[in-house]
Amino acid sequence: MAWPELLPLIFLAVMGLALLAYVVLDGYDLGVGLLLPLADDAQKDTMISSIGPFWDANETWLVLGVGVLLVAFPHAHGLVLQALYLPVAIMLIGLILRGVAFDFRVKAPLQYKAFWNKAFFAGSLLASASQGWMLGSYITGFDPGPLGLAFSLGIAITLPAAYTLLGAGWLIMKTEGELQVRSVFWARRVLWPMGAALVGISAATPLVNPAVVTKWFSFPMVFALLPVPLMCAVAFFAVRWVVTRPEVVKAGYGWVVFAATVLIFVLAFFGLSYSIYPDIVIGRMTVWQAAIGTASLNVIFVGVAITLPVIILYTAFMYKVFWGKAKALSYQ
Repeated sequence: MAWPELLPLIFLAVMGLALLAYVVLDGYDLGVGLLLPLADDAQKDTMISSIGPFWDANETWLVLGVGVLLVAFPHAHGLVLQALYLPVAIMLIGLILRGVAFDFRVKAPLQYKAFWNKAFFAGSLLASASQGWMLGSYITGFDPGPLGLAFSLGIAITLPAAYTLLGAGWLIMKTEGELQVRSVFWARRVLWPMGAALVGISAATPLVNPAVVTKWFSFPMVFALLPVPLMCAVAFFAVRWVVTRPEVVKAGYGWVVFAATVLIFVLAFFGLSYSIYPDIVIGRMTVWQAAIGTASLNVIFVGVAITLPVIILYTAFMYKVFWGKAKALSYQ
């Protein structure tokens, strides 16, 4: 493959990596926000503390992913943002609300703390549900019909449930005592609804995007791709095995819940990427049709080659520095 043909694929990979990193990293702190109303006041402080050093930096990946879409694939950017203008606006409102509530819940007078806790939950719900709606709309090719809307609604419900499981897994790793016990309970309660919704969405995807049937069920690809759903099933039951055995969590293996949930996200992302390739807007535009000229991509490539390693190294360093069990959040 010649360089002009390869270059758009490199940017597509960078954009995919950025969006996957965002979904996993910001997904767990959105999940913590969704779980916040279920905890008592002291536990809420610890939950917020567990994501405190990370949550703002996690959103860097969203900026990178959307930035690559804008500068490398402007034709697709215009089409996608035009179709998803309202849910994008709702997501941004949710993210802004989370940011404001995160600081104000600690700095505001005590009588307003409950309000800002609710605001943090509301922002998390708005952001996660709108992301689910955007994903559903994207998979259907922005179909405005009843089937497309129902599918988008299904993912708008499923994604917050998946984030909740991811957030519970994060809390199992990062907390101790009663909060850790509660987190195991929350993971156990959300596991089966999330799994059932995920299976339902997977079964419905060929109905809203018939091209998926050809890619997944043609011979010999049906056998080559069989490990993907099998590994998802293994990861799902690994989570179930851990959350139904408190002694396993106490022995220090609670991290399996988070790791297995991340694996499900990664496999789902791989499955979606395979299903839509080489389109960047399903059924409308391929990656090469959406890309700008090679000369411009060469210039942008230099910037991305510098920026991406810095973001990766900074993220890894940040998690290394702030790793360990979380304590109650305070500003002294």
